[in-house]
Amino acid sequence: MKPKKILIIEDQTPMRRNIALLLEMEGFEVVTAANGALGLDCARKENPDLVVCDVMMPEMDGYAVVQALRAEKKFATTPFIFLTAKGDKNDVRIGMNFGADDYLTKPVIREDLLAAVHARLARAQALEERVDQAASESSGFKPDFSSAEPLQRGLGLTAREAQVLLWVAQGKSNGDVATILGMSEKTVKQHMGSVFQKIGVESRNAAGLRALEILGNCRFGAA
Repeated sequence: MKPKKILIIEDQTPMRRNIALLLEMEGFEVVTAANGALGLDCARKENPDLVVCDVMMPEMDGYAVVQALRAEKKFATTPFIFLTAKGDKNDVRIGMNFGADDYLTKPVIREDLLAAVHARLARAQALEERVDQAASESSGFKPDFSSAEPLQRGLGLTAREAQVLLWVAQGKSNGDVATILGMSEKTVKQHMGSVFQKIGVESRNAAGLRALEILGNCRFGAA
């Protein structure tokens, strides 16, 4: 099996080399860039399976990088992990609202980085499989994650329930959704419990698939 390709965008040379070596020793293919602008060009050229990116960099910071990538269809769901010296909740929320999947504080512990990389790649694979499954059941399928309104309208959800389900459909965990939407994990679970009841399913996977069906057909007026 071809190894997963990881792009590291980091302006500090020792940090960039250390992370690259660590990931290469784990069997990943690694490409690197010394700043955000170069990183964006490298992503477009190399099509990585996952991006590890510093936040504070010259030329283009990490927030600008993730926004630029998320605006391009082929990078809409590529796992993106921020590395930063900052770690308060507001920084985390900003990064995840821009489209990041995880947020690790420097100096990064080896076990934490590897756990985040493996977890995000696994979730990306699971999301791809759900999309493929939904696509096999619906012609002209292409999910549109730009708005939760189709879920609210098509499934009879409240606005908040629809927002939660929109992120769950993209493979986010309860903790991720809580951070993005500024609520507790308990509240996320309560919203998902309500979603299960309203749409008649018993699992996150089933709820995610139903959401993908709605989001995949809404642009064709099927929702």
